[in-house]
Amino acid sequence: MRVRRKSTSGVSTMATDYDIIVVGGGIAGSALAANMAQEGARTLVLEREERFRDRIRGEYVFPWGMAEAQSLGIVGALEAAGAHSVPSFEIVGMGPPRDLSQTTMQGVPSYGFYHPAAQEALVEHAETAGAEVNRGARVTSVLPGDEPAVRLRNGGDEATLRARLVVGADGRSSLCRKALGKEETHIHDGRLLAGVLLDNVKLEDEHMALVGLIPGTGAMTLVFPQGGGRARSYIADRGTSEDRLQGPGAFDRFVQIAASCGISPNIFENAEIAGPLGTFAADDSWVDHPYADGVALIGDAAGISDPTWGQGLSVGWRDVRVLRDQLCNSDDWDAAGHAYADVHDEYFGRIITAESWQQQMFLDSGPEADERRARALPLLAEDPTRGPDILFSGPDLPVNEEVRRRFFGEDQLEPA
Repeated sequence: MRVRRKSTSGVSTMATDYDIIVVGGGIAGSALAANMAQEGARTLVLEREERFRDRIRGEYVFPWGMAEAQSLGIVGALEAAGAHSVPSFEIVGMGPPRDLSQTTMQGVPSYGFYHPAAQEALVEHAETAGAEVNRGARVTSVLPGDEPAVRLRNGGDEATLRARLVVGADGRSSLCRKALGKEETHIHDGRLLAGVLLDNVKLEDEHMALVGLIPGTGAMTLVFPQGGGRARSYIADRGTSEDRLQGPGAFDRFVQIAASCGISPNIFENAEIAGPLGTFAADDSWVDHPYADGVALIGDAAGISDPTWGQGLSVGWRDVRVLRDQLCNSDDWDAAGHAYADVHDEYFGRIITAESWQQQMFLDSGPEADERRARALPLLAEDPTRGPDILFSGPDLPVNEEVRRRFFGEDQLEPA
């Protein structure tokens, strides 16, 4: 596939500065820029940060997300930046570890990596692929329309640049999304997610992700190794602002909660905090149809699923692949943008639905939730295929009423 140039005949006589301007040079934005530059598009990346820093972002990618990374040709860049293969996955006390390389639709392992290093590697990959990268550029406004444009400032210089397409890869507080004026759907149920990067973690197997939870308590601990004794650990729980774990002084309480979820405190015995310890809301937030008037949204700018379930990076790379393919297969980029948005809504909706099922099964509390688990968990232990595998194998799997009933064991109930 090669990008076909837009004819201005009968469309517009205004020259564009670029085919694509990508606002945000992070994980998704740089991957798109690299792919489109390789396809011959004049591509500009505008990245506000001159140096990427740790903000407790996603660093574990399930197999379906790694398959997307393979299709985008970025796995080599990630591995060169220290990406670490994590083929095994264990929920402590709920059966033997799972070999993801053998039991997922993609047949590849999960990976863990340090987010800032991956960002740096991918923005360099985009530049090597032929994209122009402007670091330290602050976009002050985005102007949707037939010839979309961005206004930016870098140091004392200001400019307005036009493109065939502006892509918002500028995260959860996206300026591009605000420019489109799209209404967000926001689901907040009071759950929090705390995260911290650790060195000198004592793991028996550095190629195994660990999850500890006691169904019905609402609390869950996750440990994702990155190799060499380094791991990112998270705690998900319900709470208020007073319950937030913030700063090094909260680490002892972090370990206590992890142990209450079944994670051995020995793992953290000699651990050293290697990054910020902080807490943020574990919410779902998205816009419907993330394209309009020459501006497409990808990654967190388009939608954030509850980070407890670790789907953000995979979704971002799926967004990149789908948008890339639509653009490369059409001369009409407005139609391609709408086609991307239609497909995005389908798979993002399936992920949101599957995550809500996981929460109802493992984290919700109360008599109804307890009854559900009493019925379903023994059936799952006997036949793991009852569990929908969307979080591991991706949203191309079915998400429907039949799948839901089988997961919750409702197919075993006597007809009313």
